[in-house]
Amino acid sequence: MVQVPSNNMSVEIGSIIVRTPEVRDGKPHIAGTGISVHRLVRWYKQGYNPEQIADEYAHLTLAQVYAALSYYHANQADIEAELAAEDSEIARLEREAGPVSR
Repeated sequence: MVQVPSNNMSVEIGSIIVRTPEVRDGKPHIAGTGISVHRLVRWYKQGYNPEQIADEYAHLTLAQVYAALSYYHANQADIEAELAAEDSEIARLEREAGPVSR
């Protein structure tokens, strides 16, 4: 896990968001965690602010959340296309599964 050091040390922003093939199918995620940028963006798009998102994931720092959202804004077209593809796949699977009886 990437730890944000005390005030007398610095963290390279580029080390916070990584892509590794074996984690989240290579999607960008917060280093040392399985939390994808996509997951945090979904919270953000639902109206949560960075502080609220950090509260939902107690093991993340506010800096990590801001880094994920910065990555999203810098790569918005790509991330939006990936989110749309995920949504389409979910809708397809739900259609195939049919209605759920209770």
